[in-house]
Amino acid sequence: MLVKNQIIVLSKLKYSENDLIIKAYTKQRGTVSYMLRGVLKSKKNNSKSIYYQLLSQLDIEENFNPKRELQYIKEVKFTFIYKSLHHQILKSTIVMFLSEVLSYALKEEEQNEDLFQFITSSLQFLDHLDHSFSNFHLLFLVQLSQYLGIKPHQSNKNAHIFNLQTGDFENYISNKYSASEYNSKLLIYFFNSDYEQIGQLKISSIQRQDFLNMLLTYFELHLEGFRKPKSLNILNTVFS
Repeated sequence: MLVKNQIIVLSKLKYSENDLIIKAYTKQRGTVSYMLRGVLKSKKNNSKSIYYQLLSQLDIEENFNPKRELQYIKEVKFTFIYKSLHHQILKSTIVMFLSEVLSYALKEEEQNEDLFQFITSSLQFLDHLDHSFSNFHLLFLVQLSQYLGIKPHQSNKNAHIFNLQTGDFENYISNKYSASEYNSKLLIYFFNSDYEQIGQLKISSIQRQDFLNMLLTYFELHLEGFRKPKSLNILNTVFS
């Protein structure tokens, strides 16, 4: 059955000399994997693989069969053409990192248009930014937690220490899952900020890395199968 869909490329794996398997987050069906026959075969230096860069946003016509594990794409075009995301080293490092995070975090094969819209609009915003995006991935993860159903909550408005295990704030450090007071304050700050505001936040690379490690540990505790991305060290090095 031929149907139209929109997808975000999460990961890709070379299957043979000319073929790719990609994992994508789709607007209509959540996470779907596709077999792409012959996309690595160059025709006059115009390989179709250019469409399937990490986090590319695509309009596709797919040959969908719910009984198959791998679907097939018949037609493809860009939904949105990035101007800088795959060309600037800092942004491309963020792309590599976030694609891994999303690959581990997005497991559901069901429609979630709000989550799809959040991802696409966030990436488009990053693409347009000229500077001050070193904290972008931090706010992205904080906001992503809401769409994944694991948003930290503050049932006690006076509590100021975040507990990664319970996902709540408490009045004092209670166990090994209690975050530092500084990271807890940062988390509250990100709760109440947008992408434009965080560009003004001045934190050191060490503070950024420590806060990011806290967020990833939180995801590990609350998302089955989630693990810290292999590209984390590269990200920390680039933004050090």
